[in-house]
Amino acid sequence: MPTPLVVGIGGTPRPGSSTDRALARVLASAATHGLATSIFGGAALAELPLYRPDDSTRHPTAHALIEAVRTADAIVLATPGYHGGVSALVKNALDYLEDLRDDTRPYFDSRPVACLVTAAGPQALGSTLTALRSITHALRGWPTPLGVTINTTTPTAVQEAAGQLDALGEQVARMTTALRLELA
Repeated sequence: MPTPLVVGIGGTPRPGSSTDRALARVLASAATHGLATSIFGGAALAELPLYRPDDSTRHPTAHALIEAVRTADAIVLATPGYHGGVSALVKNALDYLEDLRDDTRPYFDSRPVACLVTAAGPQALGSTLTALRSITHALRGWPTPLGVTINTTTPTAVQEAAGQLDALGEQVARMTTALRLELA
């Protein structure tokens, strides 16, 4: 069997954003537990044109994202909480996954999905995590039991959450391994 692949999707266009750093930490943890990783961070997502269901042409980044998710064994979704919900940047990327609807394994079917939210204050954290989990269910994915929220009002918030981020990476790796064995 090839090495399982986890694809990280999320971030913000701001270089070095807390969401991008937290996503990278989760993927690094998953890699230490035997998974190959691929990331579509904020800079890549910012390249995506607004999703149009009536237009089948795809930007190269959209094509790469769709193909990566198609072959992925697990997903990590990371978003800043904006006004109590998922950022438009992340939601737009997820909308492109509609191209997977007719696949043998559509969307996130039978794959663990780790959910991660950052926000500058506690109010948006819970509602945004709930939204990510709802999106995961709608896309037929299996949310990991652990979902991580990080209040980024302090400059060291991502470092302070390192243990949770590492645990999230380990959990997605363990679920991926278990599901691959069961589905083999």
